[in-house]
Amino acid sequence: MASGTDARARGAHIERLAADWLAGRGLALIASNHQVKGGELDLIMRDGETLVFVEVRHRADTRHGHPLETITVTKQRRLIRAARFYLARNRLSCPCRFDALAVTGTPPALDFEWVQGAFEAF
Repeated sequence: MASGTDARARGAHIERLAADWLAGRGLALIASNHQVKGGELDLIMRDGETLVFVEVRHRADTRHGHPLETITVTKQRRLIRAARFYLARNRLSCPCRFDALAVTGTPPALDFEWVQGAFEAF
């Protein structure tokens, strides 16, 4: 069984690959694995004038469900709260979007499914 440190390192590696994949589609990385009060923001990126908060979810396979299914309403609320804190702390006022990026497989054989505007701040 893998230790928590191994899991964190693996998660950070997947997030780096995800950021590179999104950068190849025109987004610019602002921050990754950003800890804020109330939670963690996996990737903060810019898409033109829009600040994009990207939740990265990885599963080696979909035998136990698709990675996107793990972004529950509770998780969405936590991400929204973390994003609001980030915006306030950095005194930002700009269009924002919440995206989800499902990553399946094991490196280097990864599949990416990008859902722009995966959920709204409510």
